[in-house]
Amino acid sequence: MISNLPFYINIVFILTTGLTVFLFYKATQRSVTTLVILGSWLLIQAVLSYTGFYTVTDTIPPRFVLLAVPALLFIILLFITPKGKNFINSLDIKMLTLLHIVRIPVEICLYWLFLHKSIPQLMTFEGRNFDIMAGLTAPVVYYFGFVKPIFSKTFLLLWNIICLGLVLNIVVHAVLSAPSPFQQFAFEQPNTAIFYFPFVWLPCCVVPLVLLAHFAAIRKLTLRN
Repeated sequence: MISNLPFYINIVFILTTGLTVFLFYKATQRSVTTLVILGSWLLIQAVLSYTGFYTVTDTIPPRFVLLAVPALLFIILLFITPKGKNFINSLDIKMLTLLHIVRIPVEICLYWLFLHKSIPQLMTFEGRNFDIMAGLTAPVVYYFGFVKPIFSKTFLLLWNIICLGLVLNIVVHAVLSAPSPFQQFAFEQPNTAIFYFPFVWLPCCVVPLVLLAHFAAIRKLTLRN
């Protein structure tokens, strides 16, 4: 853990990660296999972060790519294999939409981390990060898209595409703000929080699940008759 952080920041982020996993678990029709895989992945990354593995920043490729790349490769496999496509097709688009509410507490945690000099301002809603808009609009889109359906399929598709762009924007800035041979931004206050527990769970689990939720929703919306 980051030594100078108030404990509540860690607690809020742990709970946020738990909520993300729970909502995705519900989207999978309560798949125990999915829950075991995600729980194991979180445990592995927590142990690695506690050993200080990710605090070594001068390697090529940077060690922090191991936080996200395995999850991204797994997502690609889901979309190109028959079993993976069946899994994607079985996901509940309503829960995939509601999952994006976790982006609100994520952005609050990022702002707290900025105040405690663990990430740069550009990664917050005061900088170049507008991802909180996805979280704020998610309950509205969920309600008027599925509970009391008013929004069209085209609207839902457009919302997913725009919000996908928002998360990709912050991912790029986060990667290029982290200490590594490829750092481009925030040299005065770099993105170091992602090297420590529990914030390693952001790039290894929360962000991949947000991406998967968007990709799966876009697939389901474009395949519908």
